Amino acid sequence: MRIIVYVGMDVHKDTFNLCAYDPNNGEILAETHCASKAEFVENFIDNLSEKCDPKTEFITGYEAGCLGYSLYYDLHLRNIQCIILAPSTMYSSAKHKMVKNDRMDARMIATNLANNTYQSVYVPDQDDIEVKELIRQRRSFKKFSKQAKQQFGSFLLRHNWVYNQNGGKKSKWTKEHIAWIKALPATGLYQPIIANWLAQLNNYNNIINDLDAQIEAISHTERYEESTHRIECLKGIKTTSAMDIVIETANFERFPNAKAYMSYVGLTSSEHSSGGHTSHGALTKQGNSVIRATLIESAHSLLKGRFGIKSKQLISRQKGESSEVILYADHAIKRLQTKY
Repeated sequence: MRIIVYVGMDVHKDTFNLCAYDPNNGEILAETHCASKAEFVENFIDNLSEKCDPKTEFITGYEAGCLGYSLYYDLHLRNIQCIILAPSTMYSSAKHKMVKNDRMDARMIATNLANNTYQSVYVPDQDDIEVKELIRQRRSFKKFSKQAKQQFGSFLLRHNWVYNQNGGKKSKWTKEHIAWIKALPATGLYQPIIANWLAQLNNYNNIINDLDAQIEAISHTERYEESTHRIECLKGIKTTSAMDIVIETANFERFPNAKAYMSYVGLTSSEHSSGGHTSHGALTKQGNSVIRATLIESAHSLLKGRFGIKSKQLISRQKGESSEVILYADHAIKRLQTKY
């Protein structure tokens, strides 16, 4: 008979709470509070194994969070089975919602492991993780740049410097807009303030351009080229967005159908139904927020285009792909635009 003990781990930056649960009799075998090191988890299991049957297997698990995949890999190097649980899929009792602390969280994770009331997080390999961190860094700098532009724009507005040439609205942060800012009649301390803002924005742009070049080069490697090129055949999706989707998904084959993938990225509608009454609400937004945001942005871009007409950029991106893939992408674009 296979004997398994599940070890729930509530993990934080500085501390771990561990709880060993025996599903055969529902007994808590041991609990502890320790520093956030994999070696202490190993010591906890070693001490517990001395009191258990020699054939006992130990399976550990923790919620996806601040530690990412680091603890998972550390435990696997020590030959300890580990599972990362998706928080939004875990069962939580009403009692746990009333009394919540680290000790109770560890117990809740252990019982979820034992009862299989969770969905595990797919763990990519180290190569994918490195590329993911690079793409996330780009996303962070885009956010910093956006915030800087908003703050700089507020500064200009406070002093009644409004970019509205020739009586019509113009696109901001273009070469013309920057030239207009440099020509402002700023005096005193306003001159260095404007110069500092422009230097900061220029610095962000240089970093983002460098990251874009790195991502572009990675997208042409054998590991990613086929997937990214196929996704780029869709209108509204360029290299960076395609790499976002490919890296965050990691392995498309783990999804049996489109519905499963939609659920993974939180693009399915919520539901509040009872009896004969069925009511669907807004998106659940439970899942990978990066892919969801990328697809929504791409959809906005797609809807700006003219129906049934391909841009030169899209034709260029589709070049070299098989006719089957191109026809599939064109059909998808037509369907979305018609539905809209």
